[in-house]
Amino acid sequence: MNSRRQLLVVRLGEQLIALHLAAVERVVRMVEITPLPKAPEIVSGVVNMQGRIIPVVDIRRRFRLPEREAALSDQLIVAHTSARAVALVADAVDGVVEYPEEEIIACDAIVPGMEYVAGVVKLRDGLTLIHDLDTFLSLEEARSLDEAMGNVGEPVTK
Repeated sequence: MNSRRQLLVVRLGEQLIALHLAAVERVVRMVEITPLPKAPEIVSGVVNMQGRIIPVVDIRRRFRLPEREAALSDQLIVAHTSARAVALVADAVDGVVEYPEEEIIACDAIVPGMEYVAGVVKLRDGLTLIHDLDTFLSLEEARSLDEAMGNVGEPVTK
């Protein structure tokens, strides 16, 4: 029996990326992002999702894409890593696609050294990278985020 993977395809400008649907909790409209002091550069801040404080990871910064101001039409993808929930900013969500496991190309065969890429799949618009959220943050970024999140709720000192 062929194993199939469901992927959430999201758009950043003209670029498409995919996430394993199993890691995605929900997609919501953009809300106000509160800056998070001492957070790694890839983290834009935090959002309050039904009483949960969730760090917002800017995918554009990870891929060194041109930065732009957040728009009300943007989407936040609330997803889970093995360590925490994160919200990823995307311009739009293209939808869910399903692929046989054997059609997903191992990343090392195409782009060696990109730890946060789990594989590549061929979509109608070309090749799309599938991202591994468990390795999306470097160890240093994860430590820095843990420290910054530990300060959430504490009074700000000058």
